[in-house]
Amino acid sequence: MKFVGKSVKRVDGIKKVTGALKYVDDIKLSRMLYAAVARSPHAHAKILNINVDKALALKGVRDVITGDAYKKRGGLYLEDKNFLAVGKARYLGEAVAAVLADSEELAKHAAELVEVEYEVLPAVTNAIEAMKPGAPLVHPDLGDYYWVPVFMPKPGSNISNHYTLRKGNAPEAFKEADFVVENKFFVPHVQHAPIETHTAIAQMDLDGVCTVWASCQSPYAVRQALSEAFDIPLNKLRVLSPAVGGGFGSKAGTTLEGIIIPLAMKHPGRPIKLTYSREDEFQNAYVRQGLHASIKTGVNKEGKIIAVQNEFVWDGGAYNEYGVNIAKAAGYASAGPYDIDNVWTDSYCVYTNHPVGGPYRGFGMCEMHFGIEQNMDMIAKKLGISPVDIRRINGMKPGGTTATGEVVDVSGLQECLEQVVKDIDFGKKSVSDKPHKVIGKGIACGWKAPSMPNNAASSAVIKLNEDGSAHLLVSAQDIGQGSDTVMTQIAAEVLSISPEKITIKTGDTDHTPYEWQTVASRITYSAGRAVYEAAMDAMNQLLELSQIKLGIYKRDLELRDGYIVSKIYPDKKVSIAELALGLTMEDGSGIHGPIIGRGSFIPPNIRNADKKTGLGDHPVVFWTYGVQGVEVEVDTDSGQVRVLRVASCFDVGKVMNPQLLEGQIEGAIVQGMGTALFEELILIDGKVMNPSFVDYKIPTAEDMPEMIIKFVENPEETGPFGARGVAEPAMVPSAPAIANAIYDAIGVRLNTMPLTAEKVLNAIKLKE
Repeated sequence: MKFVGKSVKRVDGIKKVTGALKYVDDIKLSRMLYAAVARSPHAHAKILNINVDKALALKGVRDVITGDAYKKRGGLYLEDKNFLAVGKARYLGEAVAAVLADSEELAKHAAELVEVEYEVLPAVTNAIEAMKPGAPLVHPDLGDYYWVPVFMPKPGSNISNHYTLRKGNAPEAFKEADFVVENKFFVPHVQHAPIETHTAIAQMDLDGVCTVWASCQSPYAVRQALSEAFDIPLNKLRVLSPAVGGGFGSKAGTTLEGIIIPLAMKHPGRPIKLTYSREDEFQNAYVRQGLHASIKTGVNKEGKIIAVQNEFVWDGGAYNEYGVNIAKAAGYASAGPYDIDNVWTDSYCVYTNHPVGGPYRGFGMCEMHFGIEQNMDMIAKKLGISPVDIRRINGMKPGGTTATGEVVDVSGLQECLEQVVKDIDFGKKSVSDKPHKVIGKGIACGWKAPSMPNNAASSAVIKLNEDGSAHLLVSAQDIGQGSDTVMTQIAAEVLSISPEKITIKTGDTDHTPYEWQTVASRITYSAGRAVYEAAMDAMNQLLELSQIKLGIYKRDLELRDGYIVSKIYPDKKVSIAELALGLTMEDGSGIHGPIIGRGSFIPPNIRNADKKTGLGDHPVVFWTYGVQGVEVEVDTDSGQVRVLRVASCFDVGKVMNPQLLEGQIEGAIVQGMGTALFEELILIDGKVMNPSFVDYKIPTAEDMPEMIIKFVENPEETGPFGARGVAEPAMVPSAPAIANAIYDAIGVRLNTMPLTAEKVLNAIKLKE
């Protein structure tokens, strides 16, 4: 192939590195007004009265609204949230009033003058405690909410979803096991920390059309949620996302858009803008949910796992409208990338008075695998075999079955495992020549499937121009992963024209075609397949016209370098440019008209699993498998951990763009390092204690390890050119591989993230 599989330069690269790309916060509109938010100082409190008189008395303040302005709830999967608190505040920092003013500074000052009288309620700040009978209810009216039928809330409790999985007969299998191992793990909340904070602008025109500019990953999903929440018909609601400065899931749903739309409704013709500060971003955008995991494993003497019983309790925070789906995804993936006959899993999403939990790169898999992959090493230790052998014995192979009972046709896990063992020299012990420094190696597997329904559609349109160039229209959002470039490569490959001759347009629900969501590591697969189909449609139209023009059957024609060419007589050809607007006959009549290719794609044969057992033969479209090996250096005097080397290998189906793919893996390794070693949203009584980069640490250039990145290609049958997604799966094994390497270095197991120097040093002292 000419373009697919090659390191084509990013189509947005020049604009990004020069600062020319315009993000939402760069947009300046005439007669702009600015919003600011008054927030609850309590984690759980009844709102008795809101006095806005002092705020309204300021010159330049146009309006103040409260939750009474629009009481209808919204949400993608569970309609449980108001954009401004109604009746009570459910987390510390929740928006209770919004101020509209002539300047951002004035709006913020006026927001400080809003006086709210509260009745403080008992707060629940631990998900385990929140599940107990008698715990304060975050949502007493849960039974009145609407939810997508695949989820299972428990009205009268704080459980917003209880996913159950029952494969085989785990209780009986445990009786037959030679060894039973039980372990508990905890993963705290973390923040997404995108470079760009959330920003939105809303304007209601006098004709009733509402336009929203938002830094969002999924314009169509945002449009749908806002349409339902504010009773705006879809044809009267336009969502634009011109560019997104990082998302990682934090911009997958709705956040601040719903705060400014009621203001826009009251002030038609005036654009209204709200931008989160970094502190807002830490507490009032999505955070990654916390996880309490309990894993019980039954093993025979040969090292074969015969039964596993999991309990995952997800701290979903004050609103679980997106988090319920994470508990579901964790449930059906709960056995990890292993072939186990008997699986018993309960995965709960739980309300607490914490910040709102939502999707984060990995969609629950990173948190879950922190326990699963350490547990595998602990089993190997118990049996006296190597961490590699326990994975060779139990790791998924073609023909194996997942926890839902699905038979796996394609799995490159074992190939990835052997590649990483080789690249990291896993069986070879490294010794440091520095005082007080010890070196350890760890390995971890991972998997992930796209968590999407069976109607998650993608679409694309290609318009050919009269000079042979093209415009590609999609609504898949490039949030840094490089999807704009890959989509362009796919179209260029099919049409046999240079990527430089294709301009991609995205993110406008009025002018770019439908896309379910930019989530789930599905864009290369789903949107890419839609682009492929659109390009094929355009190609077939060109062949039909060329057949008439050249007098050659289209079966004997092909597209080559901007021309439609005879396969037999290469000098017989016609340019794409000549046919782009249709074919003109000798008598002057025209045939066909402009070439516009249309493509759509819905992943085939996805079927809902049984709600009671979780079993299903095809609940997801594919699984992405991978392995990472890590070498760390631990300072036994300080507990400081430094990652020296990482080897990574994933089965990606087809490498579409090697440079972009390597960048994805590198980013995932570093992001996984951050959550493993540094990152934790410190919550005390519901308050975020470290809401800035002063106290919340992420990796820097000084923390970069050596990275050895390899790929396995087992084509995905329905993917474009055989590709499957890897953006999120690449992060999944990072943290557990580091934890296993630390154990190898110091001989102490750490079951709670992050693995800070303080924890490591205390573990060393405790061991001594």
